Amino acid sequence: MANPFRKIRIFAGETVAELKKASWPTLPELRSSTLVVIVAILLLGAFITLSDWSVYNVITLLTKLFRPES
Repeated sequence: MANPFRKIRIFAGETVAELKKASWPTLPELRSSTLVVIVAILLLGAFITLSDWSVYNVITLLTKLFRPES
């Protein structure tokens, strides 16, 4: 019976070897990329919030127009 941990050890060794080949960002590159991601998240969040609010108000208006309360 083959050792089940042999494949795991080989996989881990190959993973470490590939990670050593990778090009890692410098600290300034990492900071600027992080800033871009945070700004993008804030803009997308603001857009989704505004869109949701607008759709809610339009539906509320249409509901009041077409189905007035008694």
